[in-house]
Amino acid sequence: MKLKKLMLFAAASLTSVILLAGCNTKYEGDIVNFEGNADINISTNDGSEENKEETPKTDETVENNTEEETLNESTETKCELEDGIYLADFTTDGSMFHVNEMCDGKGELKVENGVMTIHISLTSKNILNLYPGLAEDAQKDGAELLQPTVDTIDYGDGTTDEVNGFDVPVPYLDEEFDLAIIGTKGKWYDHKVSVSNPVLKDEAAEGAQEEKESLDINDGDYTIEVALEGGSGKATITSPCKINVVDGKTIATIEWSSPNYDYMLVGDEKYLPVNEEGSNSVFEIPVDLSVPNVVIADTVAMSKPHEVEYTLTFDNDTLK
Repeated sequence: MKLKKLMLFAAASLTSVILLAGCNTKYEGDIVNFEGNADINISTNDGSEENKEETPKTDETVENNTEEETLNESTETKCELEDGIYLADFTTDGSMFHVNEMCDGKGELKVENGVMTIHISLTSKNILNLYPGLAEDAQKDGAELLQPTVDTIDYGDGTTDEVNGFDVPVPYLDEEFDLAIIGTKGKWYDHKVSVSNPVLKDEAAEGAQEEKESLDINDGDYTIEVALEGGSGKATITSPCKINVVDGKTIATIEWSSPNYDYMLVGDEKYLPVNEEGSNSVFEIPVDLSVPNVVIADTVAMSKPHEVEYTLTFDNDTLK
């Protein structure tokens, strides 16, 4: 009996030695990896965990968090302007999509509770809708399209025109954002636009008035640089051109690069060439040096006479 108890005690002692030796070995199973002084999660009876090691942040985790933060920042409206009405530059990446030439590349920017919306007047009614995003998304069910307003443009020469205008949400200033358009042909186009250089409308009006007053010049003969826009781009005019000021009325001498212009329209008034001889058509027309001047010139160079719209813009810094 004593021998049997002695054998059981020896077996128990040997088992304890084996278990103690095992704590310093590496277990290759799926549950626990004992390695030296590694931390161990120990579950208690109440389901809580003691000495739980925090999961380390890997490079991939940091990168994913950074990308998520960047995405959140990019989708937030960035507005540092106080509430009010501003004039701001509206720039597009297309020659056929831009604000009306009488707007001088600007729109009316409204800021209310940090939300920015810019109203732009276009050149015609040919653009039917806008969408703040990509053309692909504009064609999906439920897409909210921007609807046009009817804006009246005063060309300053007695003529007016009705064009489409739009209120465009502005997510941020000085950076490009997506704006899709659809015209009368029913096809969507992607464009990049940006809004920049906001100036309070009252301050902008005061500056424009000061500039206009500074253009009041004495009667006499002068020359000034003039830029021509419109048409096919083949026709040009002589620059600088001559101007004559009498009783505050300015008459510009416009010489074309072609003899094929038989009349010009300024508003409802028709003007005929003043030269009977010479290789180019020459006209004397009233102009306003402070704004772009929209005129019509009729050419007979084609198979039949054709009226073409042009814009004359004078560089007042070159007046002499």
